[in-house]
Amino acid sequence: MGTAALTLLGCGVVANTVLRKSLGFQGGWLLVNMGWGIAVFVGASIAAPTGAHLNPAVTIGLLTAGDLDLAKVPAYLLGELVGAFLGAVLCWATYKLQFDDHDQPEGTLGIFATGPTVRNLPWNLLTEVIGTFVLVLWILLSPGAKSGEGVPDFGNAALGYAAVMFVVIGLGNSLGGPTGYAINPARDLGPRLAYAILPIKDKGGADWGYSWVPVVGPLVGAVLAGLLSQILPS
Repeated sequence: MGTAALTLLGCGVVANTVLRKSLGFQGGWLLVNMGWGIAVFVGASIAAPTGAHLNPAVTIGLLTAGDLDLAKVPAYLLGELVGAFLGAVLCWATYKLQFDDHDQPEGTLGIFATGPTVRNLPWNLLTEVIGTFVLVLWILLSPGAKSGEGVPDFGNAALGYAAVMFVVIGLGNSLGGPTGYAINPARDLGPRLAYAILPIKDKGGADWGYSWVPVVGPLVGAVLAGLLSQILPS
């Protein structure tokens, strides 16, 4: 449910800024970043009872750092991907009339999935590696992350998961410009799959040639963060 809330709200804020018959039309990058940050907060809060796993990169980072039982990983990864897909479908249902009326339906992939502003796959990959590395390393070095339970305690009862929200907003503002900062394989792949099958009239392609970048990049960044966290003091 947590990842479904993440992509429902995250894809929803992009739809709100892109679709011309929406009240948030042309709201801009800052609105999108704020929306995605709040989506992370809501999703993590909902998923808190099971460790707040919304992101396969964070799951793999915790595993690499030795902070998560391998037996739990398949269920987390499957739940993250399925939830991301369902949230994207709900986003489409919410904005169906706006999709039907939109004058550039071939350009609506960006509501669901990320893409580069300058297409160069090796550099786009590096961008995703760096952004995810920062996110996952911050999580792993947070107090209580090395509990073996895969449930980081961000060390501030007043902020809680809002702390992650601020980090995500900061990453979007600082490092999100080149690729849209997926920093989460499920967040990109689940909605991309949904876009491929949803009945959006005159839509464009799902850009499968790029789709591996926001999957591989975050996973590489997460593994690097997990390895480094083992030698750094938390």
